[in-house]
Amino acid sequence: MPDLTIEKIILVASVLLFISILAGKTSFRLGIPTLILFLAVGMFAGSEGIGGIPFDNPGIAQFIGVVALNFILFSGGFETDWTSVKPVFGQALTLSVLGVLITAGILGLFVWWVTDFTLLEALLLGSIVSSTDAAAVFSILRSKKLALKGHIRPTLEFESGSNDPMAYILTIVFLSLIQAGDQSFISVLLLFLKQLIIGGLFGFLFGIAGKYVNNSIKLDYEGLHPVLLIAIMLLTYSVTTTIGGNGFLAVYLAALYLGNQYLLHKRTIMMVFDGMAWLMQIILFVTLGLLVFPSRILPVIGIGLLISAFLMFVARPLTVFLCLTPFKLKARVKAFISWVGLRGAVPIVFATFPLMAGIEKADMIFNIVFFISLTSVLIQGTSIPKVAKWLHVSLPARVKSVTPADILLSESVNSEMAEIIISPESRSAGKKIIDLGFPQNARIALLKRDEKYLIPDGQTIIKPGDKIILLAGTKEILSQVTGGII
Repeated sequence: MPDLTIEKIILVASVLLFISILAGKTSFRLGIPTLILFLAVGMFAGSEGIGGIPFDNPGIAQFIGVVALNFILFSGGFETDWTSVKPVFGQALTLSVLGVLITAGILGLFVWWVTDFTLLEALLLGSIVSSTDAAAVFSILRSKKLALKGHIRPTLEFESGSNDPMAYILTIVFLSLIQAGDQSFISVLLLFLKQLIIGGLFGFLFGIAGKYVNNSIKLDYEGLHPVLLIAIMLLTYSVTTTIGGNGFLAVYLAALYLGNQYLLHKRTIMMVFDGMAWLMQIILFVTLGLLVFPSRILPVIGIGLLISAFLMFVARPLTVFLCLTPFKLKARVKAFISWVGLRGAVPIVFATFPLMAGIEKADMIFNIVFFISLTSVLIQGTSIPKVAKWLHVSLPARVKSVTPADILLSESVNSEMAEIIISPESRSAGKKIIDLGFPQNARIALLKRDEKYLIPDGQTIIKPGDKIILLAGTKEILSQVTGGII
């Protein structure tokens, strides 16, 4: 548009953002997933909606999707407690790798059977929607404040945060097979291993480096620490992707490592990334809503409903029960995990790859994937609390467990407290707080020195004569930390 100016772009963007936030507030009251309303805002504002905004650029949508997913995955990983993930690591990893492969195969064969797609085209579609969506899972589980029994929640969150690499690899492989047809089994296997190994290795390396940089560099302003972590996050993705690893996996693992370490200004960092994750979800889903043309979806509603129903009621449950057979889980737990196999933004972003490649059925694949994601979030996302209650896997509100993220994001403090006076012989005398090796759920909340009260950070040096207020999550941790200080 020739009359499109920077001012008009900013105006439109701000109005869409404001409307999306109001829509999100409404969704909480109606019990509708916010992601649906974000998509709806984009569709109504698009070229076929009342807004009439012309947008048909999958390249820009793909770029926005990649950036947004970085923030969403980082925030999700940062808030994940490793102590809760550790007991379920095996089953969650099985779901994120083998589960994606099985889902793609089963769904691909079904699509091949019920449509005029070639086998490779059908497997491509199956690959695109094979992974559960981290943005949808993180958003719905946390916005609905659903308390779940056992280790169900960490299983779902770790699966959704770590299964994108496999889906991405399968998407790229089948897309290249359609275009060239020269991929061998060995090359596919090597590509997968390369993506997985490099992504995992660089994720932990950047996580370790991020902790060192954040805690070592003395920044004059607290607000710069989240900015520093954003730079590390983007560096993690770009470097890993450039050398052939999976950047999404690397970002999630780096965040998972950082979130379970002592970091300077950790609460501020978490709050910033929590807000950025919400912002990116809005931008991502509104953009994807703008990209879609409702008139093009109408012809695929029938086949879309059929494929979506098969995915929800056959492919996903069959996959989950097969993958979790070696693990001692009740059938109702497996059934609930099956139901939370949400498809959302990630499949839609992956569906832009065929559009960019210009393959024959790219438009149809995109529209079917969009419809599958829409129905998945609308049907599954809306019903999760009811299904959890029906399957007896939810906890009453009064016994809902509190996560480390809940503690950090709240104004409350840890439950156990001790007041200690530092003597010249104390082990902590002359040391920085960060060098004391405190566990994650212990901290020095207040320090009294020379009749003045200070709020210390990791760089604060403990001096003889200081009176400190020590907080810890349990009596055992308090005793352990106290022994290390004295």
